[in-house]
Amino acid sequence: MDSQAYRLRDLPEDERPRERMMRLGAEALSHAELLAILLRTGSRRESAVHLAQRVLQDSGGLRRFAERSWDELTHIPGIGPAKALELQASLELGRRVARSRLPEAALIASPRDAADLLMEELRRLREEHFVVLFLNTKNRVIGRQTLSIGSLNASIVHPREVFRAAIRRSSASILCAHNHPSGDPTPSPEDKQLTRRLAEAGELVGIELLDHIVIGDNRFVSLKELGCL
Repeated sequence: MDSQAYRLRDLPEDERPRERMMRLGAEALSHAELLAILLRTGSRRESAVHLAQRVLQDSGGLRRFAERSWDELTHIPGIGPAKALELQASLELGRRVARSRLPEAALIASPRDAADLLMEELRRLREEHFVVLFLNTKNRVIGRQTLSIGSLNASIVHPREVFRAAIRRSSASILCAHNHPSGDPTPSPEDKQLTRRLAEAGELVGIELLDHIVIGDNRFVSLKELGCL
């Protein structure tokens, strides 16, 4: 590449696309400025921004530019084979994002749904892990977090930590779960006491505790089904 090529850093600082993007966000940049960030350098006669503006104008706009093949891109003055590949890779990523769909969030309609979601992850752990599923108004999982990792036979978690995390995620309700490393999911007196404390705290903040399940080795127990909620 010509050592005399204009680079983005040659522009006045308040005109550099990268700095503007960091300051204002990508949505504030023009098509040409975004393209200039990908191009990185221009030529001896023009900056990367001017090159980007010319490329878009000669192509007849952003959509037609995006339809150009690698061979067509390499015939544009100022765009060599390497730049053409980088541009095509960026354009293809954009197309794949546009075609992709977020996977539908898991629906928790029963204790079994939650157990199925967490069983394989939790049943072989050698320490107790206390996990919270955060749900929206349709009982779909919008997030999850491990809030405590305890000893072989104890897990300590405070309702304050649970509901602080739930509020941050704008949760409508939560479902709590923890594993018993022994493989036996029979709830301990401490499990039942914690469940009641969580339920009471949930009532105060307006976020319902749907259930608290204990996971063993391919077995689970719902404290709601046991009458603790």
